[in-house]
Amino acid sequence: MGLVYERVGTGPPLVLLHGLGHRRQAWYAVVSRLAPQRDLILVDLPSHGESPPLDTTGRSVRQALIGDLLDLLDELGLDYPHLAGNSLGGWLALEAAASGRAASVTAFSPAGFWRTSRQFSYARAALRTMHILGRVGRPLGPALSRKTAGRALIYAVIVSRPSRVSPVQAAGDMAAFLAARKAADSILSAATPFTDFIPANVPVTIAWGTRDRLLSPRQALVAKERLPAARLALLPGCGHVPMTDDPHLVADILLRGSRAESGLVGHLGDGLPVGVRTALPRWGARPPVRPRGTGTPLDYFGR
Repeated sequence: MGLVYERVGTGPPLVLLHGLGHRRQAWYAVVSRLAPQRDLILVDLPSHGESPPLDTTGRSVRQALIGDLLDLLDELGLDYPHLAGNSLGGWLALEAAASGRAASVTAFSPAGFWRTSRQFSYARAALRTMHILGRVGRPLGPALSRKTAGRALIYAVIVSRPSRVSPVQAAGDMAAFLAARKAADSILSAATPFTDFIPANVPVTIAWGTRDRLLSPRQALVAKERLPAARLALLPGCGHVPMTDDPHLVADILLRGSRAESGLVGHLGDGLPVGVRTALPRWGARPPVRPRGTGTPLDYFGR
């Protein structure tokens, strides 16, 4: 059984990869803005959401994560799709590009760009603390999810505007985060900095929330050092997982980053819209949804 995914929309294929401990539903807030212009593939990573466990038999954690993603691309007949990811998913999208399998990459607060071991240790400790608190507070999960103050507690480290997360999404995210604990420990234990080479003809966009409390926005500068051709964008007021914090801005960056041509012009401060909401249409009706793969129907649009 391969990775579980949902597919919706029309246009150039854009594969969306969530972060550590999250699930494909992390992207639902931007789907209605993207689906009229992109063929979206929302993926549950191994041991996350509804996907099967991460199988490291005869291979490293890194090889397993990359291999499972590339197997999915092969299954879908996608040689060079546009890739986008958040946190772990951003790192994975960059690794796939380094493997020669991406038309472009848009990475939101990607993992792998800490400058010191202390920065990585902080992020690992924060995630493990979230797991401990989540297990202790599991019986209160439904009640916490229903209240804005409760959602602020659940998402304290990763989301800056928890009131924009629905109670249903919060409850599901909390359950998924706790279910992925063992895999998260394995992935964190095997984590290494991203140092691979990405061909210059593959456009890369690195976007970082200015209120990211898990991975410091200063790590965007490290990403720029290692990927000199990358475009940088700051997301004002956004946290580590920015999709619900500012769906319009995130969707705008995804559309620009996944243009067929190198389209996204300029570096930070010389043409790339930083915190500028462009004239994206407000889609009044849901686009047609026909999930493929083995996931449940995609039935959430910005709730």
